[in-house]
Amino acid sequence: MFIKVQMSSSVLALVLAGFSTLAPANMATAQQTDTNWQTARVSSATTGSQATIGGTVIPFKEVTLTAQVPGRVTFLGGIEGFRAKAGQVLVRINDDDIQARRRAAAAQISQADAALRNSQMQYSRELYAPRVNSISGFPGMGIPATFDQFFTRSFSSGMGQSNTALERQADLYARGVGINQAQSAMMQAQANLDGLDARLRDSQSIAPFDGVVVSKMVEVGDTVQPGMPLIKFAFTDYLRIDAEVPVRLAAGLSIDMIVTARLDVGGVIVDAKVAQIFPVADPKRHTVRVKFDLPFDTPGGPGMYAEVTVPDNSMPARTEHSVPAEALIWRGSLPSVFVIENGKPSLRIVRVGYPTADGLVSVVSGLSGGEEVILNPPATLISGK
Repeated sequence: MFIKVQMSSSVLALVLAGFSTLAPANMATAQQTDTNWQTARVSSATTGSQATIGGTVIPFKEVTLTAQVPGRVTFLGGIEGFRAKAGQVLVRINDDDIQARRRAAAAQISQADAALRNSQMQYSRELYAPRVNSISGFPGMGIPATFDQFFTRSFSSGMGQSNTALERQADLYARGVGINQAQSAMMQAQANLDGLDARLRDSQSIAPFDGVVVSKMVEVGDTVQPGMPLIKFAFTDYLRIDAEVPVRLAAGLSIDMIVTARLDVGGVIVDAKVAQIFPVADPKRHTVRVKFDLPFDTPGGPGMYAEVTVPDNSMPARTEHSVPAEALIWRGSLPSVFVIENGKPSLRIVRVGYPTADGLVSVVSGLSGGEEVILNPPATLISGK
């Protein structure tokens, strides 16, 4: 059954005019909405070739404290992670035996001091009251002894059988030798005491600088011998990267040179400074050991993995492309970007590198440079439409 509708020509013309006016407006609005994308141009830079070297983060400085005296461990300053100031005792070894020998050495010093004072007194006595003039050693009583000393010694000296001046000089020399011997005994006793004091200091392992206990190898009660490691102590406020760099790459490095380092802590990118280049290469691996200083408060700690990007002068220069991170989309496990071609989005699968210093992400392959990429593309965006 059909219903026939008749419409006047004026009404029909009005309806068609209204449709022709509204339809293009709606279509234009939709097109403007679909193409209202925020875009950025792919940047390109010509740089020299680079190589990535793996390394290990190490403390700025580290020491291993070893036992210097035998004995039993009686004190530990703390466990791993314990922070200590310079001069603080970290390990103490039993020193009862050394203390006993020190008391004996102190007694020897007192005895040597008394002997020295006695020898000095005997020298003064010989100097002011010569023994050759004394009558106490001659026989007789009173006047007989005096006559014996007066006449007998004068007669003996006149006959050439004795020399009073020479005897007095010999007596003074003997008293001086006694003083020297007493002084030597005093010095020997003092040296013995100093040696025991040094052993007492060696019975304690003291922090040489402000730092943290990295590792402890003993516990309280352990018996140790000289040379046994006790504690590893390190200064970790500043960190370094220790890397073995091939010889061809080490030739392009110099002291205080700034390179890019990537840490294994969320992929943090920092600037590292070449601090030390060892002068001799490893004869087996043909690498040179290089240390890189990291900035203060760098995240992570000693032992973690790090990568250093160093220049490779043996390779020709290359062009690197980079895009904002907002242009990257991940569909599956492959990164890709939308490139505008002939006014339409075109999906490109790319291979990305590391973040650059200016906040972009380097693109190893997939782009030729100069393209215009879409930032934050919507999930409904389809390539070619």
